[in-house]
Amino acid sequence: MTGRKFFVGGNWKMNGDKKSIEELAKTLNSAKLNPDTEVVCGAPTIYLDFARSKLDPKIDVAAQNCYKVAKGAFTGEISPAMIKDCGVKWVILGHSERRHVFGESDELIGQKVAHALENGLGVIACIGEKLDEREAGITEKVVFEQTKFIADNVKDWSKVVLAYEPVWAIGTGKTASPQQAQEVHEKLRQWVKTNVSEAVANSVRIIYGGSVTGGTCKELASQKDLDGFLVGGASLKPEFIDIINAKA
Repeated sequence: MTGRKFFVGGNWKMNGDKKSIEELAKTLNSAKLNPDTEVVCGAPTIYLDFARSKLDPKIDVAAQNCYKVAKGAFTGEISPAMIKDCGVKWVILGHSERRHVFGESDELIGQKVAHALENGLGVIACIGEKLDEREAGITEKVVFEQTKFIADNVKDWSKVVLAYEPVWAIGTGKTASPQQAQEVHEKLRQWVKTNVSEAVANSVRIIYGGSVTGGTCKELASQKDLDGFLVGGASLKPEFIDIINAKA
């Protein structure tokens, strides 16, 4: 046993409405969930308060993004202080869609990580390579560089979960094989050991994202450096329960 608590995050992305969120909450609230797994649902900003009010307290909620300062003239942004004010404890930062659709830089993501942690939020920090980068054989270079910008901004690692999401596997139906995922997770843990500390390397949870389903989750969960999942589309469906219970 690693002593690392299995962590399953559901990233709802830009999906859902009050009706569907209420139905999903009822399904999750009444399900038998493995008590040894930490569960967090990433709701759209406008539904953070609503999701928090409908979900059982044993299920945490995450914002899908936030800004790097507490308040001010930043139209359309939200701050960690606002997220916490809604009773929400987590934020997803650096998701590949933020990086590649909205052009967020490593530097900005690092600044956001620092500010979120300073304000007491837990951070699900995402990293991962694109298909051309994997094919060019530079997966490690890309992923280590992204991780460095995150690590340089972390003082307390107990509030950080690293999410490795190969961009080519997100929403494409392609999943990294359990062996491919384990290989990157192991190298990431080694990087943390070398560049942060052995204690942090042993305790930090590194979760996998990229077309995780009820069908693929059990074999992935059995890999020794894989400490959970960040689930996209499947987190909106009842099979999310099977993924939460992948370690059961």
